[in-house]
Amino acid sequence: MSAVIGILVGLLVLVRVIGRQVTGSLVTQKSLFLMPVILLGVGLFSVSSAVHGATSGQLAFVVLDCVVLTGLGIARGASVRLSPTDQGLFQKGTAATLVLWLLTIALRVGTSFASAALWPHNSFGTSTLALTIGVTLAAQSAMIYRRSLAMNIPFAAERV
Repeated sequence: MSAVIGILVGLLVLVRVIGRQVTGSLVTQKSLFLMPVILLGVGLFSVSSAVHGATSGQLAFVVLDCVVLTGLGIARGASVRLSPTDQGLFQKGTAATLVLWLLTIALRVGTSFASAALWPHNSFGTSTLALTIGVTLAAQSAMIYRRSLAMNIPFAAERV
């Protein structure tokens, strides 16, 4: 996948996810886990095909990126307002959620530029885009899941 297509797909995913969080949406098990699982799968596949050319520095850089993005995902999950409705769990992002999303995007863009500057003749950095987005979304979903269990609010039913 070319870098431009990867970036566009990543932006479309983020626009969809952020849009749903800003406007609010019912939380189903599918909505909570499907997107992160798909992105993690695509990301692992993409990284596995490029990892043979990666240096130990690049691998450490990606691990550090994932650790920071996990923390931001957990913070976003903690900032989302959860409430019970007749249909089940409802989520709505707050101003803090939006600020954390902007920080996440800025960090991801910055690490992409840093990776390209540090390792200009290697495409490993661009192959990690889906993986890193999947990691941060999975962390956010895990936090929302944990909070919903603690609040004893059932998920909304899947629409058929």
